[in-house]
Formats: sequence, structure tokens, C-alpha cells
Amino acid sequence: MLKIKLVNIDTDEAIAERVKGAYTFWSRFKGLILTESMPENEALHISPCTAIHTFFMKYSIDIIYLNREKEIVGIEEYLEPGKIGKKFMNVKSVIELPAGTIRNTSTLVGQKVNLADQDL
Repeated sequence: MLKIKLVNIDTDEAIAERVKGAYTFWSRFKGLILTESMPENEALHISPCTAIHTFFMKYSIDIIYLNREKEIVGIEEYLEPGKIGKKFMNVKSVIELPAGTIRNTSTLVGQKVNLADQDL
């Protein structure tokens, strides 16, 4: 079985141990809508995606905005339900994380991340 891990290349720090992908129209459309919570150490990678919202969500999230090279071009912390995320230039995908993840890691704009396959 394969799992995907989100790693900050610049710090070699794991940001999320389990990343789910939303790469089809319907999975991107649904995202985290109507979910009860996002478990710690999980993330959702949405691609392609240039902006997000938290309409119909029940909890706050952190967001990492990535360019084509998976460089962080924007970060948002504790985006509350019913809000529209900020717009950043050159965004190609986003990673949605449990609220507090950014604050609890060394994640900064300008760093690069890797979505690494891990064998179980």
C-alpha cells in the first residue's frame, strides 16, 4: 500500500503524514465540504486549484498555496467556515491542513515541499 507524505524540503520536516489527493472535478468540487473534522497529520492536496473557500464546512483550516514547482507562494492560517481564501499569484495547487498545522511547523512562504510516496 502506498501513502503520500507532505515534507518541507528546506527543513526536512513532515508537515502531514497522510495526504489525500483531489485531482478529479468531483473530488476538487467536494473538497472538505460536509466533513466533521480533519484528523491531525492529514491533508488534502487539490490540483489544479488557484483559490479555495470554506462554505459548508464546520471547522477552520490552514492552507498552503503552491506554484508549479511546489514552492509555497502563500499561506493562510485558521480560515474559518464560510470564508473565501486569499488570492495569491501563480498558484497551481493548494494543500488544506488542520488548523494550527502551520503554527506548529516551520512552514514559510518561499520554501518548497514534496509530496513523497511512502511504502507501508
